[in-house]
Amino acid sequence: MMDKLSYYIWHPLIWLISWLPLPVLYGFSSFLYYPVSLAGYRKKVILDNLRRAFPGQSEQWRQKTLHKFYRHFCDLFVETIKLQHISDNEIFRRITFTNTEAIDRATDAGKDVIVILGHYGNWEWVPSINMHTKASGFSVYRPLKNQWFDRYMLHLRSRFGSQNITMKKTLRTVAGLKRQNTRFILGLISDQSPAKHEIQHWTTFLTQPTPVLTGPEKIAKMVNAQVVYFKVSKPKRGHYHIEVIPWEGEPAKAPENEITEWHVRQLEKTIYERPELWLWSHKRWKYQGEYAKKDHANA
Repeated sequence: MMDKLSYYIWHPLIWLISWLPLPVLYGFSSFLYYPVSLAGYRKKVILDNLRRAFPGQSEQWRQKTLHKFYRHFCDLFVETIKLQHISDNEIFRRITFTNTEAIDRATDAGKDVIVILGHYGNWEWVPSINMHTKASGFSVYRPLKNQWFDRYMLHLRSRFGSQNITMKKTLRTVAGLKRQNTRFILGLISDQSPAKHEIQHWTTFLTQPTPVLTGPEKIAKMVNAQVVYFKVSKPKRGHYHIEVIPWEGEPAKAPENEITEWHVRQLEKTIYERPELWLWSHKRWKYQGEYAKKDHANA
């Protein structure tokens, strides 16, 4: 009941704010930075993640990166709200793509495409790729606990024609598309932590032992899809660029975990270029005790 009530209180306000031009919203973002910074939003988690990922950097560098992250995070907040009423022309100007030809070549050749990216830059604007490619776009997501805001976010994420499917229904949906001989582009965010009982592969990511999702590789192998990584950059405030980087190989013949290691290394390189654009506010390495147990068992 409280979830529904909070939705009906906040939704009209968010709806009204989303009509404001982005320059005005960025003014609001600049103001929002101060209470977020003063309150120290998830500061302990963010700094702990930065210490783990960049052990050679100074505390001064980490503090500076923390505040750069806060500024970007506030921008991301207003950009997500703006999705409700942003025009096609404006989104076309604000997020650009290079090498989308790699996607069209694959779908023209009868192959599906698995798109892999991280919580980096602005992933909520990425479904606008549908304005640049031929095949049907699908995005995999984890439902929010608040079902009312979950519906709201699904509405935003379908603004440019992308269809959203839960992680649990992904394989069933992919199998159905194959039966219908429907070409698809499937977007997967790869840097989410698997549940403890779902951990199947560990790697070193940002200097830390890290469990990673192997679903993108498994789906790619199942349908022998073209795998691409979306390298996101932020040339200036309110503008993003995505370079489509294909994995060179045939998934069905690839050694186990080769594709997984490839996209993990791609994301790692992207984060090292501009660390403040990654979502540091989640506990990224909460299962390292499980790795220690595994390592001890194999000793």
